[in-house]
Amino acid sequence: MTTIERSAVRPDLADPATYDAGIPHEAFATLRATPGLVRNPDGPWGSGFWSVTRLDDLVAVSRDTTTFSSAVGHIQIYDVDEDVRDARASMIDLDPPIHTRLRRLVSSAFTPKHVQDYVGDVRRRIGDRLDALEAAGGGDWVAEVAAPIPIGVICALMGVPESDHDLMIEMTDHLVEGTSSAELDPGAYGNTKPLRELPFNSPAAFGVEEYARRARRDRLAEPRDDLLTQLAVAEVDGERLSETEYARFFQLMIFAGNETTRSAMAHLATHLMDHADEFDRVRADGDLLDGAVEEVVRHASPILYFRRTAMADTVLAGTEVAAGDKVVMWYASANFDEAHFADPLAFDVGRPRVPGHVAFGGGGAHFCLGASLARIELAELVAEVLRRGLRLRPAGEVETVSSNFVNGVARLPVEVSR
Repeated sequence: MTTIERSAVRPDLADPATYDAGIPHEAFATLRATPGLVRNPDGPWGSGFWSVTRLDDLVAVSRDTTTFSSAVGHIQIYDVDEDVRDARASMIDLDPPIHTRLRRLVSSAFTPKHVQDYVGDVRRRIGDRLDALEAAGGGDWVAEVAAPIPIGVICALMGVPESDHDLMIEMTDHLVEGTSSAELDPGAYGNTKPLRELPFNSPAAFGVEEYARRARRDRLAEPRDDLLTQLAVAEVDGERLSETEYARFFQLMIFAGNETTRSAMAHLATHLMDHADEFDRVRADGDLLDGAVEEVVRHASPILYFRRTAMADTVLAGTEVAAGDKVVMWYASANFDEAHFADPLAFDVGRPRVPGHVAFGGGGAHFCLGASLARIELAELVAEVLRRGLRLRPAGEVETVSSNFVNGVARLPVEVSR
């Protein structure tokens, strides 16, 4: 068996600063080329973990929820105290069959067939945002396009009023800050709980929870035709979701439905500028649109990783993994696996669809619920940019999100012309 543990892995994959300049492709390529798994040592960000960097190994972990658990230890790198683990858990932190029962409550709203109902709203939001950006001759692509479109779509689906969309963006931004080295004000959003009890160790989780509790009470008192009402009255094993369970559902959908698509849309702007010739191919051949979307998502890898915990002694990639060990699936590495993607760092809208990337997960129970919706939003945005003949140029410093979890862009100034 292969057991490799280095006294130091440089860079430290748990350190948010490692991703300040984007995905550390050279470091991941070295790990992929190393036989077996490499262990990231203990450090200030928590205890050590095994890095799963090759696509085949990642898929194996993702699809084996019996051996590799989301519920034991939760899904992020840092350590969570056992006494608060259950209180912090949302659907994504659970294993089948509980995860399956909860996922079924909302899955119908995100099927490929059902999300076609949202295309009109998606197109309207894209049109409005591009109108404003074009009229101004440019602006911050993130603030003007990438942030408001996905939050608008998911909030409309759920029933969150338009007047609260900016608040949702703000709070999800602050959730992401919990995965950075930034010092957070523990009293923000009226928080009264120790940060260790909150998802992402962020006071914004308290703000989201309180908002969701109010929404639940409102929907129970006055039901509406929206997903928040559906969740408020739904029953699991004969019981309705508690206020806390409801709040965790709300937080997951707001975060996953906003932050990941937002990151992909932000990276889209960089590709529109850096690979204009590839988008000219799409303009000339509409059949390449879907391939362009997949290539944007693969390169963006909006979620850098998810973690699992080994439930029993096992062997993965020839490496002995002990029960209780952290196992981290690096999507940001597997999406550039040379064994599956020819010239993986190249941006190619004509890249074969098989094998596919794992930016939406490696399959199995936790495959991204909102993948179909994200694909529609991105496809409609690309199509409208190309229909208008818009050209983007850099107009200032790009500011990335400091996080070891989200591959995000905080600010991206552009000039826009036809």
